[in-house]
Order: sequence, then structure tokens, then C-alpha cells
Amino acid sequence: MANGLIVAAPSSGSGKTLITMGLLGALKNRGVNAASAKTGPDYIDASFHALTTGVTASNLDPWAMSAAQLKSRADVAANGADLLLIEGVMGLFDGAVSGNGSTADLAAALNLPVILVVDVGSMAQSIAAVVHGFSTLRQDIKVAGVILNRVASERHEQMLKSALEPLDVAYLGALGRDDELNIPSRHLGLTLPQDFAAAKAVASTSTNRIEKNIDLDKLQSIAEPIHQISEPKRLPPLGQRMAIARDQAFAFIYPHFLSDWQAQGAQLSFFSPLEDQAPDQSADAIFLPGGYPELHAEKLSNAAHFANGMRVAADANKLIYGECGGYMVLGQSLTNKQGQTHKMLGLLPHSSMIDRPRRQLGYRQLTHKNALPWTQNLRGHEFHYSTQSGTVSNPLFVATDAQGNPVAPMGCVQGRIMGSYAHIIEQVE
Repeated sequence: MANGLIVAAPSSGSGKTLITMGLLGALKNRGVNAASAKTGPDYIDASFHALTTGVTASNLDPWAMSAAQLKSRADVAANGADLLLIEGVMGLFDGAVSGNGSTADLAAALNLPVILVVDVGSMAQSIAAVVHGFSTLRQDIKVAGVILNRVASERHEQMLKSALEPLDVAYLGALGRDDELNIPSRHLGLTLPQDFAAAKAVASTSTNRIEKNIDLDKLQSIAEPIHQISEPKRLPPLGQRMAIARDQAFAFIYPHFLSDWQAQGAQLSFFSPLEDQAPDQSADAIFLPGGYPELHAEKLSNAAHFANGMRVAADANKLIYGECGGYMVLGQSLTNKQGQTHKMLGLLPHSSMIDRPRRQLGYRQLTHKNALPWTQNLRGHEFHYSTQSGTVSNPLFVATDAQGNPVAPMGCVQGRIMGSYAHIIEQVE
């Protein structure tokens, strides 16, 4: 039975990802087999964990998944590990517009202690009020330790540490301001590790800083057991032989999808449209996940072997499903932020444009027209800057937001070719 901890913060931008990555590396260096997970629907933060563990992080979403499903998926994520380290999302109590789905909700569902990462760059004794408030607001969670980030000096740290002494929260250490610890961002969040040349160097630096400044013995002593439970309810595969696009343009796929499908006997193959690879024609279903096709639109437009393979699959009436970026590529054309328009696969009638001044995001409750081998009660999210044009007469999903308010129908289905901006997270019975 593995132990677990949740790394949370008062707000986004506090350093959760860098510190989680460093903790994982430091624990690995001392012989601890540490697995990791990310709270919520975020693909990108989770990808940084693998820089120090070598293992893809799981996603645990307290809005999309029931408490029983969270426990089951956490148990699977921790299988074979000594410790499961779960990175939170946003601030500890921040969730969906419906008010649920926060990191605190996950901590309560899993009954795991929380380590609070606090950016103290503009703070002194007020740290006590912040930590006291976060540790006492909800009685069903336990804020058991605190890590201070962006401390200015030893004197600054001593002031902060002294202010925290009256509180029943373990002081685990502090990290100073460090220009070497910086991950650049772009329009959907942090830059993916494979697109960030210094990613491995940042991971190594973060690990070194953690080893020197954080009490890892005390941190490990705070962790509590992840209780075993029955196997999770698994999302059925799109087909028993699935071809899945996977490269820098199609990088957004949840690891629990792949493990769910493999556990049910599906045979998975992978291909790279950016390398002009076609899907395996023996597959009976093709999945184009989300990602960044807008950054590679010209190369995708010129990938003739990929396009021909997709047309052959469509003519053979194979199920073809695209999410967000994958849905954009299934359309007629894609216009990037610079106004350049590139031809896409032309298998669905819409065109996509990166022209939205603000991102479109939010959780979605979805039902479909019996087009997918999944239940009629799906939960997912959308997160994009693009819009679509063109006549879509047969949308794939009827949708509501997290509060149950109707939103516009999503996507398109034509025969066995379909997709939408929605990223599916889980099916709910």
C-alpha cells in the first residue's frame, strides 16, 4: 500500500509544478519509488513530472470523477510505488463554476494530507494568517506542511519561520528566488517539455534546490496511506485495434484512457502526422487527440501520406474521432494566429481559426447521438482560443456547463467521422 500527499497552493503561479517536479526528482535520488498525478484536466503540468520520474503522470479530476472513481484511479496510479505525489490545480479551494472540483475536494475524497506551497515574495509575518486560514477553513482536509517559495534572504526566511511557529503545520523548508527556475508559458498554459529546450535543466535545478532546502524525511513522514479499493470503471475503447496520433501537434491524451483501453484488450498503435505517417490500416478506429496543430499547420497541410491514409480509413468506414486540435485537423482548413490559412483533411465541413481574443474554457456535461461506444453521460472540458466556421448540421454533443446550464451543441458527426472541442475525461453511469 503506497502513501500519498497533495501539493497545493493559495493560488496559481505559486510554483506547484516546479516544486512537485523537484520533489519527485529528489525522492527518486534517495531511492523512493514516487509516482505522480495532477489534479483536474490539465495535460501540460502533468507532462513535466515525467522529466524527473520517467513515468507519465495520471489525472485525478474531482469534478468529472466520483469519489469512488477517484479512489480507484489513485490506487491504480500508486500501484507499485512507495509514494504518490499529487499536484493540485489553481488555489486549494478553487474549482469549477459550480463550486466543486477543487484540490480540497480531492484531498477530502482521498483523505490525504496537503502540503501548502506559498509564494512569499511580497510577504512577511502575514504568512501566518494565510497558512492559518487555509489550514482551518475546512475541517474535512488537513494542511499538514508548508513550503515557502521565492524567499528573498536568510533573514526573510527566519521572519517567516518565526511567524509560523504557533501554527500546527510542519515547516518543511524554503526555496529562494531563482531565475534558473522558470518555465515559459504560451496560449494554453506552460510550454510543453518537448518544446522547451531547457526543460531537463530546469528539472535538474529544481531537484537540486529541493534536496538542499526541503526536509524530505519530514515530508515523507506526513504522507498517509492510499486505501485500496475496487478497480475503476473503465472507458471502453473506440475499437479493439486503435491507431492514435501522437506527436507535438497531438500531445493531449489522458494516460488513464490508454490504460483503460489496454486493460480491456484493445491493441494500440501510434503514428505521427508531423512525420507524415499514416494510421495503421488494420485498425478499426482512429483517434486524433488535442494538442497544438495551429503551431504546425503548414507541416500538417503538406503531410500527404498522413492525409491519404486518413482518407483511405474514412472510405473504409472506420470510426475516426478527433478532440479539440484533432477536431480542427479533421476540418476543411486551419487559419493560424498570423492569418495564414492551411488546408486540413477535409473530412468534416467546418474550418478553424485562431482568432478568439480570450480562451474558451470550462467543464462540460455531454450526451451524444449514439455515435461513440460510451455512455450518454460524459464529462469533459473545453479549452481553446479557436473558433469554427461553416455549416454544421449534425453536432456530436448536446452540452451543458458545470452548473447544468445549456451551452451551444458541440462538434460534428458525419457517419463514422466525428469530433468536437470537448476533451472527454470520464463517463458517469
